[in-house]
Amino acid sequence: MQNFAAIDFETANMYRTSVCSVGLVIVRDGIIADKFYSLIRPTPHFYTSFNTKIHGICKEDTLNAPLFPDVWMQAAPLVEGLTLVAHNSPFDEGCLKAVFAHYEMPYPEYHFLCTCRASRRVIGNRLPNHKLHTVARYCGYNLLNHHHALADAEACAEIALKIL
Repeated sequence: MQNFAAIDFETANMYRTSVCSVGLVIVRDGIIADKFYSLIRPTPHFYTSFNTKIHGICKEDTLNAPLFPDVWMQAAPLVEGLTLVAHNSPFDEGCLKAVFAHYEMPYPEYHFLCTCRASRRVIGNRLPNHKLHTVARYCGYNLLNHHHALADAEACAEIALKIL
């Protein structure tokens, strides 16, 4: 695969609609061509300590952040016509569908591929697990800022370039 968009969401709480950041890495002809990152004011706008401990984002960080529809107006042209790739795609695809439904936006039927599933299939038991940082390291990518949406999308893009 030479053309795709790697995507990663972080959430504020247990609701899939609570996306609080998004990272996108656009790959064209096998090369990273563009990157996009934004904080998002989540819905509902509360944070669990569990989620904040994972990604470090808290309510104060997103008080003045744009809502998802405004962020997606910027992101949509970047991903138009591209397959979306995520590590554990059921989570990211679920978040995307949930916020589209919440804001009553027509969902464009994005096609998703999962680098986690692909790593299980391609790499198999050569790894102790198929977590993003483990697979990224195996593929030669040093994921320094794990759980930052853009860093995770970059790692996902590198994995996809190696194994998809």
